[in-house]
Amino acid sequence: MPRPMKWRKVCCLPESNKFGPIDSMSDDKDNVNMTVDEYETIRLIDLEGFTQEECAKQMNVARTTVQGIYIGARKKLAESLVNGKVLLIGGGEYRLCNGFGEGCGRGCRRHKHGKCFMDNADRGEKEI
Repeated sequence: MPRPMKWRKVCCLPESNKFGPIDSMSDDKDNVNMTVDEYETIRLIDLEGFTQEECAKQMNVARTTVQGIYIGARKKLAESLVNGKVLLIGGGEYRLCNGFGEGCGRGCRRHKHGKCFMDNADRGEKEI
């Protein structure tokens, strides 16, 4: 029997979920799709300065899982930047934290800023 999936804890959804060239006439073949958990690894490791181990603890997954997510996310960022493709962020296997700092570390944006940019009730996501 396969192991049950472990949800990745994400503290906040991105303020914007679409990035790319200003003059882009976007169609599906020019899009790069990044999941919310991939976005969270980029935010924690590259912006907040977490190690992969700290990121894994924050997201409640194994370090090797974070490593795989992070490698995929960086490849997608590079593809978007180098090839001038639109980057769309959405979906993935994640749950939002509750925003009260319970079980969250120093990288929780919801706790730090007091609220999430887009309330999770608007997106229908589950809090953990």
